[in-house]
Amino acid sequence: MTPSRDITRLIEIMAALRTPMTGCPWDLEQTFETIAPYTLEEAYEVADAIAKNDVVELREELGDLLLQVVYHARMAEEEEHFDFGDVVEAITKKMIRRHPHVFGDENGEKPEHVKGIWERIKAEERAEKRAAKESLGIEEAAKGFLDDVPTAFPALQEADKLQRRASRVGFDWNDARLVLDKIREETHELDEELAGPSPDKDRISDELGDTLFALANLARHLDIDPEEALRRTNRKFRKRFAAIEEQAVKTDTTLEAMTLDEMEAAWQAAKNK
Repeated sequence: MTPSRDITRLIEIMAALRTPMTGCPWDLEQTFETIAPYTLEEAYEVADAIAKNDVVELREELGDLLLQVVYHARMAEEEEHFDFGDVVEAITKKMIRRHPHVFGDENGEKPEHVKGIWERIKAEERAEKRAAKESLGIEEAAKGFLDDVPTAFPALQEADKLQRRASRVGFDWNDARLVLDKIREETHELDEELAGPSPDKDRISDELGDTLFALANLARHLDIDPEEALRRTNRKFRKRFAAIEEQAVKTDTTLEAMTLDEMEAAWQAAKNK
């Protein structure tokens, strides 16, 4: 089988890998659940290539992510749910429907107009999806107000989404300084758990989680993406730690042989730059 620019070839390759007896043993034993972590991983690797401004790597990672879509579609086809063509049709239908200001005659001159259009159409789509499930005899459990926030999000992103959703109905502080008070309250409770005669790891974990949740809330009130804020700090940490490594090379030693004071001095020198 030869490579091709045609999506059909990729679909054929996946079908061959999933063919019993002649396919790949590893691919044959996979399920939606076992492949899902790889799907998330590939999405992150696409984002990483973009962050590095590496277009060669981006091309490669987009291919890996596309493979994940083809993989899930193939497994769904085997179970007679839908196939890759159905996936393409569904997303093209959705994009045309959600852009009546481009493909229709609605007014979408300003971002707020577009947002209003999207919210209305998404509500219509949710109603149609419920009706479609009912027609197939699929009973959909009653949904809570927060149930549309995916639990598969990274925890920090999930916290941000949950808080944004709750704020729609007024469950929110109206002043960022009140959130700071909450952070101080949570760190105090964490300190009390750590200072106890027999610290309980589960309670410490709960208090730490509460603190992180409150910090995510503060970021939202300050209109700062908490994921991006933490990524910025991660980049700073990488850069400053690299300075420690450079100092080790300059002094003909190793990281393991350096004292904490020597590491701290190199860290501060990098920070002062």
